[in-house]
Amino acid sequence: MDIELQTKTNGNHGATYLSMEQVTAGNGDGAAYRITDVGEEDGLLSAQTSGYNGGTVASDHAVETQINLENIHTPQEKSAVCRIKGELNEVIFWRVKLWMAIIFLFFLISAVIIISVLLCSVIHEDKDEIFDPSTFKVPQYFNGSFQLPNLVFTEDLFTMSSNESQTLAGELREKLANLYRSSPALGRYFSKADIYAFRNQSVLADYQLTFLMPADHQDQLRNITLSREMVYNVFRQFLYDQEPDESGQMYIDPVSLKMFLKH
Repeated sequence: MDIELQTKTNGNHGATYLSMEQVTAGNGDGAAYRITDVGEEDGLLSAQTSGYNGGTVASDHAVETQINLENIHTPQEKSAVCRIKGELNEVIFWRVKLWMAIIFLFFLISAVIIISVLLCSVIHEDKDEIFDPSTFKVPQYFNGSFQLPNLVFTEDLFTMSSNESQTLAGELREKLANLYRSSPALGRYFSKADIYAFRNQSVLADYQLTFLMPADHQDQLRNITLSREMVYNVFRQFLYDQEPDESGQMYIDPVSLKMFLKH
């Protein structure tokens, strides 16, 4: 009996395999005993299963591995989220849940802060802002002059009773009054401003400032708040801040400002 090895091809899939055939020596009419080796196609079939339409479906082991990779750490994360949601939805009393109580406390704290700020701003009083003007009876006078370079001098300005002089003097009095009344330090003490003469060809105005102060603190006020240096510097700073174009004829030359304390 002889054994023959033959290479054969599967007609359906084109796969090749080895075949052993055992034949009887002699007349050659003995029945053949075939042992077929595993071919390439068989190896592929072990990992795949045929579908309904001739397609291939992944094996159960491959699908399970893919699902495990996608769901890695997911149970822990879902557990933490569920635990937090459960705690927030926990009923504290009656129908009030924890998340409702947290929101209520947030708005309550915000309201308390806002109300406290408003109350402090209303209740707080600056002692320096509390004063009685009726007690300001001791006068303090400052005299001086300044120049109006944009104004043309006329003969009517020589007479203070003329309409031109009265109009110009009124505008200057209002300008000086607004200047000192808007001063945080001197506003409460300012009483009035007077213009009592116009002179020279460049319109030089003579003025007088009157301040009133209480008798109790007159020495301190004369030396500090109502000193000549303080009153003069407030006036001069105002003049340097003015715009010549906007002031027009009422523009006062800062360099020309003169001031002295009248005793």
